[in-house]
Amino acid sequence: MSDLEKKKKSGWEKVSKDLEEKIMEFAKEYMYYLNNAKTEREIVTFSEKMARENGFKDISEYEKLEPGDKVYYKNREKNLYLAVIGNKSLEEGINIVGAHADSPRLDLKPNPLVQDGNMAYLKTHYYGGIKKYQWTAIPLAIHGVIFKENGEKVTVNIGENEDEPVFTITDLLPHLAKEQQQKKLSEAISGENLSILVGNIPDKDAEEKSTDTIKKNILKILNKKYGITEDDFMSSELEVVPAFKARTLGFDESLIAGYGQDDKVCVYTSLRAILNVEKPERTAVCLFSDKEEIGSMGNTGMESHVFDTFIAELLNKAGINRPNLLDKVFCNSRMLSADVDAGVDPLYAQVSDINNAGILSEGISINKYTGAGGKNNSSDANAEYVAFIRKIFNENDIKFQLAELGKVDIGGGGTIAYILANKGVDVIDCGVPVLSMHAPYEVTSKFDVYEAYRAYEAFFKN
Repeated sequence: MSDLEKKKKSGWEKVSKDLEEKIMEFAKEYMYYLNNAKTEREIVTFSEKMARENGFKDISEYEKLEPGDKVYYKNREKNLYLAVIGNKSLEEGINIVGAHADSPRLDLKPNPLVQDGNMAYLKTHYYGGIKKYQWTAIPLAIHGVIFKENGEKVTVNIGENEDEPVFTITDLLPHLAKEQQQKKLSEAISGENLSILVGNIPDKDAEEKSTDTIKKNILKILNKKYGITEDDFMSSELEVVPAFKARTLGFDESLIAGYGQDDKVCVYTSLRAILNVEKPERTAVCLFSDKEEIGSMGNTGMESHVFDTFIAELLNKAGINRPNLLDKVFCNSRMLSADVDAGVDPLYAQVSDINNAGILSEGISINKYTGAGGKNNSSDANAEYVAFIRKIFNENDIKFQLAELGKVDIGGGGTIAYILANKGVDVIDCGVPVLSMHAPYEVTSKFDVYEAYRAYEAFFKN
């Protein structure tokens, strides 16, 4: 009778010493990636380097594609699409694993630098679903690019190294916060008050009656360091992220703590997986999208047609393209929407249905549907496709669990799954359970991270 019952156990129970060493080494490499690729631009740059080191070439370098060829395409430095051409015709469909490279953060406003009293600040506009209070009183770094009017690109990355300054958002001391503490969590810190403290020294060369001398001093420092003026902020993309380093967590070193694991954990594991693929039966495609946290809109979001253009170019260079073939390719394709799941936190277990929830260290989570309430705005995978994915994972001894994002009517969320499903692709969400999702410091299990890597590789090769 026990064989008929589904049992939930920690994946660590059957991990051999040799496998544990592999898991720990993989986690170490993943944490290095987290620390060196905190923004979508950095992810694309770092991932492109890894891809080229493993035999991938820009699609423009190919005149004609043959089975086994490894290609990639960049879209505006924020998307990366990689493909390994399979033995079967593209017309028979492709295997896609798609993750998103963006994470919740703070973006600088177009005109960010201000002086208030004797302090200089950079004003921000938060990006994605955050709890605003979590972003106060922590060390912050600034990453991004500034383009001058003449087209010159300036890369900014400050606050990560020990010998560099960090930044922060100040908060009220408890002694004076009686009124603040009576407010709802969502109202205690306003979006407009998420201003980054950046300086306090006035410009000593300024005229005695001059105002905003601290702001002027900051501008002098920025001009000396980056060669920019205040106007150059207008053509910049500067992101404020936690300055924390990803670290091993726990006495047993079983967990990973780090910023942006939603969804960099799926980016990295799917990237590592496709780097292992050699001449698959069906063409394997790995994609990193942008703007998922704010609706997937824009020409770097998944709602754009740039990914379609990439697949069409694969068809062109395979010499088989014809009218309406792209639609047929998608209708014959399969996808894992590689996005994280809400892991059960025992301290807040009341929001989860424990029998239908992702539990850390019990393997990769499969979400048949997401959405909210009555499955609103979700892609609901059909039973045939769920069975197909189960079979792949079981045949490859990959530990997995089927989950929902919280109890019914408690909340909900979305991924890029519905966008590919709308093209006719069979899609299911499949990612790593995370604690403290969207917080500046998120937690994952090293076991689950490794299982995600194995799961994506098995899918690519099937």
